[in-house]
Amino acid sequence: MSNFNGKTILITGGTGSFGYALLHNIAGKDCKEIRIFSRDELKQELMRKELDCRNVKFYIGDVRDRDSVDNVMLGVDLVFHAAALKQVPSCEFFPMQAVLTNVIGSSNVIESAINNKVASIVCLSTDKAVYPVNVMGMTKSLMEKFVNAAARNLNETETVVSCVRYGNVMYSRGSVIPLFIKQIKQNKPITVTDPNMTRFLLCLDDAIDLVLFAFANARQGDIFIKKAPACTVIDLVTALQRIFKSNLPIQTIGVRHGEKIFETLATMEELSKSEDMGDYFRCAMDDRGLNYDKYSIQGEMREATLEDYTSDNTYRLSVQEVETLLLTLPEVVSEAST
Repeated sequence: MSNFNGKTILITGGTGSFGYALLHNIAGKDCKEIRIFSRDELKQELMRKELDCRNVKFYIGDVRDRDSVDNVMLGVDLVFHAAALKQVPSCEFFPMQAVLTNVIGSSNVIESAINNKVASIVCLSTDKAVYPVNVMGMTKSLMEKFVNAAARNLNETETVVSCVRYGNVMYSRGSVIPLFIKQIKQNKPITVTDPNMTRFLLCLDDAIDLVLFAFANARQGDIFIKKAPACTVIDLVTALQRIFKSNLPIQTIGVRHGEKIFETLATMEELSKSEDMGDYFRCAMDDRGLNYDKYSIQGEMREATLEDYTSDNTYRLSVQEVETLLLTLPEVVSEAST
């Protein structure tokens, strides 16, 4: 894993679920300073009081505002860019807000990191960026393109710009598991979109490990993908009913705006250029230039047997396996005991 000793680390969107978890993970690694950058002053104040940690500094600002980004970037060694609008329905109804944060804001962070000679920046992406059908995924896909565009113009001695991409983090803020638990505890029908919808399942600790792995191993333009199992929505609900000893009715409400039946973490084209690193795929960026003649003449060999890596063809967890996985989450255990 990357060496954080004596380093100044910036986490954009640091008051979100992921930024908060990453902060707790790296706070004990002898960092010189950890900077939390977000526009939510209340969450910053709550974090400040909870942590009471002298090497954690809080900066109010917005990735949309380049001046505030440049201000927080001074003297930074490593950047993890997690600031984003992530809720699919909200982005559908307010698409320009998603563009301003996820696209323009990401460009601001990447360009500022390069201009300030930061050693490495890792940007958080999502399975929804692959074959995107919703605004959230489209803007994250564009963010990935900004990463590639920047990386093409840099050598390995300059700022290393890379991405991590993964599926649903269990029990993250706004995710479906807390919603299901709330409905069960309030004795309400459990609402599912489509019982056969599949989603990747990832523990927050595994997501953190992916980021740390990227910091330690990234080359210019790499996208790191954590291999993950998946389950159907109905199996997830069934596992929760078993944990909470519930027999509440299940109500199918239909697919929400911008949702897919299954998600894709890597395309067959990406996998044809990827390196299997055990728990992770390293997908190299497309580093071709604008002279396409040599490619149209020479062509590119493709692996005909490859297929996309999706929540429909990855390892499918049984209900028992989902239940076992859920019981590794402290939040689920806590809720089940009250």
